[in-house]
Amino acid sequence: MALNREERSAFLAEPHVAALSVDAGAGRAPLTVPIWYQVEPDGTVWIMTGLDSRKHRLISAAGRFTLMVDRLEPTIRYVSVEGPVIGTEPASIEQLREMSARYLPAEKVDGYVDFAWKNHGEQVVVRMRPERWVSSDLGSV
Repeated sequence: MALNREERSAFLAEPHVAALSVDAGAGRAPLTVPIWYQVEPDGTVWIMTGLDSRKHRLISAAGRFTLMVDRLEPTIRYVSVEGPVIGTEPASIEQLREMSARYLPAEKVDGYVDFAWKNHGEQVVVRMRPERWVSSDLGSV
């Protein structure tokens, strides 16, 4: 059964690890990688990635990407969202802290942020405005 707008938004707002897909060019399948993401109150989705990463280069070239999140319990459910990039900016340590707090236990956030800020290289935030949704709740197994 397809999810309604509120159900899709609520599910996407949960801290699932997403599969990001982006066009990888002629003769290649899309690049698909796991990624953390955040959702703003207006529905804008953002990710953080390395400025020099293949992922960022491909997103910049394509101008859009897809995120897909799923779960198996208590029911099999997924939401896929696709849309255009609406902005890219240098990542701040505050954004890194926000993203990390979404996925990590509170006692791990400071250590992770310190490590990542010092060791992951220059990061960018890429914002996407969802245009197309695919979703379903397939019930329990």
